Amino acid sequence: MEQLNKIELRGNVGNVRISDIGGNRVARFSLATNFMYKGKDNEAVLETTWHNIVAWSGKGMPDFSTIVKGAPVYVCGRLRTSRFTGNDGTEKTVYEVIANHIDVICQ
Repeated sequence: MEQLNKIELRGNVGNVRISDIGGNRVARFSLATNFMYKGKDNEAVLETTWHNIVAWSGKGMPDFSTIVKGAPVYVCGRLRTSRFTGNDGTEKTVYEVIANHIDVICQ
């Protein structure tokens, strides 16, 4: 049976950190996606979800200087889960999207 780990997101960039690691550039940024639905009183409810994105420079990646706060982007990649023990001794779980393609959407 074939396994599949693929995620596609379209949203707006939050905080951005770009760094150099071993001669490669890596962009780490948050991405906000919105989902609208009607609540129990028929009022519109906007639910925002924040995603952690990790992108390495190379094929399928834009110039990282175009990934700025507020920019609308499309991200395609895979979901990765990491677990670690925090400074307070509790176990933490982090979900990241490892991007293999990013489009900065022109408005």
